[in-house]
Amino acid sequence: MAVDTQTVEKLAELARIAISKETIEEVSNRLGDVLQLVDQLQSTNTDGIAPMAHPLDEVQELRADAVTETDKHKDFLELAPQTEEGLYLVPKVID
Repeated sequence: MAVDTQTVEKLAELARIAISKETIEEVSNRLGDVLQLVDQLQSTNTDGIAPMAHPLDEVQELRADAVTETDKHKDFLELAPQTEEGLYLVPKVID
């Protein structure tokens, strides 16, 4: 699929990037090459091929879901200057 220079100029405007007049033809050709590769990938027959989460056949080892730290909420509340009903009291910032 060929990309004309007007399309490249419009894409540059939408992307808020500056492409000089000297390089606009090269950018147009490169975008066309990328779109040709996409067309080539889309034309590949993928019937009977299962989707993959990762290209390598590796399994992620997960750690055991176990509590490793104790609840220190009460200890932290004792350190706070002001608390009420288990909540920290802080100065009002917005009127």
